[in-house]
Amino acid sequence: MDNENKKKYWNENLRYVAILLAIWFVVSYGFGILLVEQLNTIKIAGFKLGFWFAQQGSIYVFVVLIFVYVRLMNKLDKKYNVHE
Repeated sequence: MDNENKKKYWNENLRYVAILLAIWFVVSYGFGILLVEQLNTIKIAGFKLGFWFAQQGSIYVFVVLIFVYVRLMNKLDKKYNVHE
């Protein structure tokens, strides 16, 4: 792999990380703290949605984002022929 491809690979990796962290930030901070009052008007299984995001939702989203990152990186590895 030449330096040009290494740089492209790394830039795509950083872009994926930035996007996924931004999603996690919006879910954990935005939904769990900033929009909690608006979300608390919605109830799911007897729990207010804002409370659910603050307590569990951000953790679930984080775990899902880990699996999304793994899938994206596997595709990226194949694209640049650095997969195992």
